[in-house]
Amino acid sequence: MADTTRRAARPVTPAAPAGPGPAPAPRRARRRRPVTPWLFLLAPLALLIVFTYAPIVNMVAYSFTDWDGVSPELHYTGAENYAEIFTRPQLFEVFFVSGYYLAASVVQIAAALYFATVLSFDVRFRNFFKGVLFFPYLVNGVAIGFVFLYFFQDGGTLDSILRLFGQDTDRAWLGTPASANVSLAGVSVWRYLGLNFVLFLGAIQSIPGELYEAAELDGAGRWHQFRYIIAPGIKPVLSLTVILSVSGSLSVFEIPYVMTGGATGTETFVIQTVKLAFQFNKTGLASAAAVVLLLIILAVTWLQRRLVPDEKVDLV
Repeated sequence: MADTTRRAARPVTPAAPAGPGPAPAPRRARRRRPVTPWLFLLAPLALLIVFTYAPIVNMVAYSFTDWDGVSPELHYTGAENYAEIFTRPQLFEVFFVSGYYLAASVVQIAAALYFATVLSFDVRFRNFFKGVLFFPYLVNGVAIGFVFLYFFQDGGTLDSILRLFGQDTDRAWLGTPASANVSLAGVSVWRYLGLNFVLFLGAIQSIPGELYEAAELDGAGRWHQFRYIIAPGIKPVLSLTVILSVSGSLSVFEIPYVMTGGATGTETFVIQTVKLAFQFNKTGLASAAAVVLLLIILAVTWLQRRLVPDEKVDLV
């Protein structure tokens, strides 16, 4: 009892005061923090404004003038250029050519998705095939145009290959509108397949590997893994590639311009705009056409985003 009383009467030692916390940052350093990210963004923002937004503003300004692209004088004409564009149906007839490239983009997306799915699994020489599929996208578009120009010419590479299989053909592959547009659309599939392939492959490889292991334990085959794991997991990337393909189909330029120059019914809206500016010296009208094309692409992109909105993917 005495022991307990003695222990209870023992004075309680006060706790040691906590050490000093971190010193607050100086007021000058706190003011610099919001400014620091903008300092790093200063150079890219300056380049973006000078080489992207400023030319767009100038293009919109030129679209309300009669400038010929050479004379230092230009006169304000109001909306005459836009009225001429919308009252000349032949300016919009060239959009029918985009239908060939739109159909080709469907083939391109399907092929890229197939190869990305196959090469995401353990396949022999898959790194070699990845390089083969992506290589055409690294080649300059003008060089590709010249290569396939000789490929499709009369007696060229394609005719020589067909003769090896006993097919004698004197067909002019770029001589009629239908065959020329199909040939050019096929070239665009070969060139841009690698871009969509890399996008799909990156999206597939970002899916956790545990999901594939669990699916295999449940007896799911490759098709079921694609249907229930890969397809939902790459939906955002798939919608992105569709937007890029549709906008690219509306603004095709390099390949048809180099290979045919817009002849034999292969003229696209962009080729027509370039001819208005540099062949007929109607820079004001060409600028208005470019603005109209920009608005069409923005409208199509907005419509696609509304029809297929981004959804959060949860595979677990």
